Amino acid sequence: MKFEQQLALITIASWAPHYLNYRRLKEVLYADPELASFATEFDSEIAKVDHHYRVQEASAQAKLGELRAQWQSDMDQDSKEMWQADLAGLLQQLENLTDFAQANLTGCRKILKKAAKVSKQQIACTLLPLVTNMQFAKSDSAETLLREARATWRKCTAVPMALTNGVVNSVARKIVAAIPTVTELDLQSFPAGQVSRVWVALAEDALGLPIRVPVIVAKGMVKGPVVGITAALHGNELNGIPLIHRLVDELAPETLHGTLVAVPVANAPGFLLSQRGYSEGTDLNRVMPGKANGSSPQVYAYNLVHRVTRHFEYHLDLHTASHGRNNSLYVRADLTNPCTARMARLQNPQIIVHNTSPGGSMRGASMQRGIPAITVEVGNPSQFQKHYVKNALIGVTNILSQLRMVPDKKDPPEYTPVVCSRSFWIFAKSGGILTVHPDIAAWVRAGELIASVHSVFGDLEEEYFAPQDGIVVGKHIDPVCQTGNRILHLGIVEDELPAVVDDGHL
Repeated sequence: MKFEQQLALITIASWAPHYLNYRRLKEVLYADPELASFATEFDSEIAKVDHHYRVQEASAQAKLGELRAQWQSDMDQDSKEMWQADLAGLLQQLENLTDFAQANLTGCRKILKKAAKVSKQQIACTLLPLVTNMQFAKSDSAETLLREARATWRKCTAVPMALTNGVVNSVARKIVAAIPTVTELDLQSFPAGQVSRVWVALAEDALGLPIRVPVIVAKGMVKGPVVGITAALHGNELNGIPLIHRLVDELAPETLHGTLVAVPVANAPGFLLSQRGYSEGTDLNRVMPGKANGSSPQVYAYNLVHRVTRHFEYHLDLHTASHGRNNSLYVRADLTNPCTARMARLQNPQIIVHNTSPGGSMRGASMQRGIPAITVEVGNPSQFQKHYVKNALIGVTNILSQLRMVPDKKDPPEYTPVVCSRSFWIFAKSGGILTVHPDIAAWVRAGELIASVHSVFGDLEEEYFAPQDGIVVGKHIDPVCQTGNRILHLGIVEDELPAVVDDGHL
């Protein structure tokens, strides 16, 4: 559904003329259901796509060989910087090429499926082999080049971290001594090649004792980006915790390039009370970046930003649905920002929603500081969901690989994300017993029944219908419904991204 709009949202602008002309193929198909003209047009389109793919792949392969031949460890600084800039450009070209191949391959399958439906002929049996013989359909070659280019970057740009406190044991995985409490996260003070743990004090309780958050720092032996991950900013949204634990457990800090900073529980008071908000109920994702001289939650938020997250260079904020709701595995990101758009796609969720960092949010606070940030919604609250955690972890690892912090892994993503240009919640007009009919990540059409409200006596009081075509991002599952309760979060696919969009999440 809406693939034509999907393709417009994921198209690399400078390569737009070389993509499969899905709209033109649809027009030809409906004008000639016998498929003679369609087959000719389809053949021409895939040849066009394949030509561009081959040209780009050949140029990338030649460039990689050239850069490898140019590299010398004793280059002067200016030459090294020019070489690194050229390799960074090549990496971007290869990432674009793998995206280009996947988008066009999906387009071919979609249009052939539509052609079979319109013509009632098994057209795919004839035309799909033409596609699979094309070079762009064998995108392993581009992915292999991308892995080789990333490995070259890691090998040739490695700059050792400054060692701290003497010689570091390069095989040490964790510091298991007593965990210290600090009031400022000083990344320079942590030993390279190790995973360290600290408590960071953000405020004090009524006994004068520190209110602390746990922080895990995995610092590589080689300089690189600082990636930060926060979880449980809403205290009952827990799936990010096992994700962080598994990620840290799988990291090899002695081969890591850069630093990973993870906060498994960002809202310690809410976590201890098994509730979404701070101890007195305030939603911390509404008051970022906080105030130095504000209310208790504002001060806590201010110190979380100024003592921890300001050190990030990239930020992933992990959430789940709220109490009484279920979510898909989806990402909220500003898709007009090339960096956050790339992070969102690498996460490989079920759904990506364009959302421009509303004020008061953790993501918005990082974006305001120039830190690319995305929000990853990992399923449902107050539980650990292994399936969602596993898929979200693959996405996080993809981002680390793309930043050349870790070697590429070959875990295939389970989902091909649906990209939504905007989304919104549908709210209940009256109270009663609520039933929401569509499943998570299901497509609904305009006018389709999506929810019913019955009175406590069993009488049908209200029915709700989809206002337009869309995909179910999340939904309310608690049958007890009051006026104004959220019913369903609907993602909309259009061919343009609004400059500013807020899904009503805040």
